[in-house]
Amino acid sequence: MTASTLAVETHGLTRKYAGLEVVRNVDLRIPTGARVALVGANGAGKTTLLAMLATLVSPTSGRATIAGHDLGKHPPALRRAIGVLGHQPMVYEDLSSLENLQFFARLYEIPDAEVRVEELLRAVGLWLRRREPAAVLSRGYHQRLALARALLHRPAVLLADEPETGLDPEGVALLDDLALTVPSLTVIAATHRVDRVEAWATGLVRLDRGRVVEDTASVPVAAEARP
Repeated sequence: MTASTLAVETHGLTRKYAGLEVVRNVDLRIPTGARVALVGANGAGKTTLLAMLATLVSPTSGRATIAGHDLGKHPPALRRAIGVLGHQPMVYEDLSSLENLQFFARLYEIPDAEVRVEELLRAVGLWLRRREPAAVLSRGYHQRLALARALLHRPAVLLADEPETGLDPEGVALLDDLALTVPSLTVIAATHRVDRVEAWATGLVRLDRGRVVEDTASVPVAAEARP
């Protein structure tokens, strides 16, 4: 396996706050198409690790590449390669579902925006309510809209933080079908739903006080030498 077949690679990724290391020397080698469950107790560093990979927080030290793009250089192609789904939907409530996705379609300069927006709104069950202000929608529908937004630009890597939050069983099934079990999409998802990990994950990374204490998702360096 070569570096070009790795979707996410980190070396010594570290983040400190007020001198405290909340993520410490994280080394990952996640292959393309892997679906990784990021687990650990509250405060283990899961959200901070995802935030660094999503370019929302800068590492204190270490380096990383996502879909072959250097995290430290922030090329435009890097942001297009990443989809981000948080446990807080963060939708624009004054806009309709349709307007929310149209806005982000313009930001990502999606060429088939009209078709793609309709496709995703239908997929998450919001097409018939597409013109209603997001403010009148339930928490679960906000999360569905956030899922559609995260997938809108067809990212290579989806970074998700507690993506099941606010979803009913039907919504969780949509999450699985549209994101967590899609073979062509690499996923790293922090989750407390350990009862569901086996249903979608191909590997697991466990954090404890910022360090990786278990990793069944990364490929070993020696794999590069194999045909």
